[in-house]
Order: sequence, then structure tokens, then C-alpha cells
Amino acid sequence: MKFSVINGLLALTAATSAAARQISVVNGCSFTVWPALFTDKRAGGGIPSQATGWIAPPSTRTTFTVPDNWKAGRIWGRRDCDFSKPGASSCLTGGCAGGLLCDPDTGTGAGPVTLTEFTFDGLSDWTDVSLVDGFNIPVRITNTGGCAVTECPVDLNPNCPPSLKGPFNASGGPVGCKSNCVATGDSASCCTGSHNTAATCPASGVAFYSYFKNACPRAIAFPYDESNTLITCPSSKKVDYTVTFCP
Repeated sequence: MKFSVINGLLALTAATSAAARQISVVNGCSFTVWPALFTDKRAGGGIPSQATGWIAPPSTRTTFTVPDNWKAGRIWGRRDCDFSKPGASSCLTGGCAGGLLCDPDTGTGAGPVTLTEFTFDGLSDWTDVSLVDGFNIPVRITNTGGCAVTECPVDLNPNCPPSLKGPFNASGGPVGCKSNCVATGDSASCCTGSHNTAATCPASGVAFYSYFKNACPRAIAFPYDESNTLITCPSSKKVDYTVTFCP
């Protein structure tokens, strides 16, 4: 597949590359995706200069840099967007406060949404694909350091359990698959209340957990599901990453 380049920095000076990482976001889908980026400032890391939202037509690549100490960062894709509508309702899935440009303080993606998550703490890079808030687009994170891949490359929308399936586009096709937490607010599924620790958050017996985990074993299916899904790379490698929608 041939990719064009939009809205990115492709050439870095030696000084910049020593203090930053390169992230590429690729849309391999047959439909337009509106990628979004969020950084939780409470984590105390650096803030990328990249826009917090942009448009990515099919077969496009956007490349930018993030700080070496980027913490609690998220990249995700939004589907079927109309920014004349307010806030998170501007997109059928993954919408955020702020419209095309997600609000830098509150603009996290609304579920159902497939999240990619990043934390560079100076010793290790931590990356994962999360289905905790459900699923909307297949995604994979690859890297230049030879470290493990984290992904949910399967489209979970068509066979999503009926009680979790949706919302639906104008043609009636599902563009999201809610997690049981998003659909019901159940404390066991959400790992809240008496289930809010790794010891009490159930790893099995949660409704529909197996649907997500069996299809995407390299993705996080519930808040404390980090075995074999939370990928680390030594920070000393200065690894660059690619997030691919519909890999």
C-alpha cells in the first residue's frame, strides 16, 4: 500500500532526535479516520507539540515527535465525525470534548474506542492497546527496537454481542463494540468499588470478557489485565513507534 504524508515532521535535526521520539500514525483503513492525541498532565511528563486531532484519509501517514518523557499519552481513532455537532457527540465513536482538536485537559475519547497508550519513564517505554473502553477500530503498535508488538488487529464490530454492539452508521453497520463496563457500568467489569484493586478485579467470569480477549490476546481487556499485554522497551534504545489503524 502506498502512503502519502500529511501534517507531520519527517526530518529531525540531531539535537531534536536526541530529545524526542518519532511517532507515525498510519491509516490503513478503507475509510477516513480522525486520529486524536491526549496527554494526562497529572502524570508530570512532557507535552507533544502535535495537534490533538486531525483528519487521516485512507492510505495516509502522519509523523511527529513526542518528548522522551511523554507519560500517560493516548492515541486513538475517531469514526464518522461531524464537527458541527458539540463535544464527544461530533463522532459516532471516540469523540472528545473540543471537536476536531480535542481539549488538552478533558479531551479523552468517549467509548466504545480502541486506545493506544504510551508512557516513557526514562528507564522503560510502556505501550499497550486497550479495550477497557470497548473497541471501534483495529490497531497495532510496532516499534523500531525489536520489542514485542501490542495489537488488536481484528475487527470486533460485526460479531460483537448484540447488547454491546453499536453505535451504527448511516448504512446500519456497527462502528463500535462496547465493553461491558461501558455498556452497564457494572463494578466488576469496570474494576471499581470493591473491585478496584488488582487482587479484587476479576480476571474471569466477567460478562463478554472472553469475546475481547480471545480475539485480541495482545490487548488489555480489563483495567488490571497487564500480563503479556503491557509491552516494555528499554528507554536507552530511543525507539520510534508506528500506530496503524486497520493493520
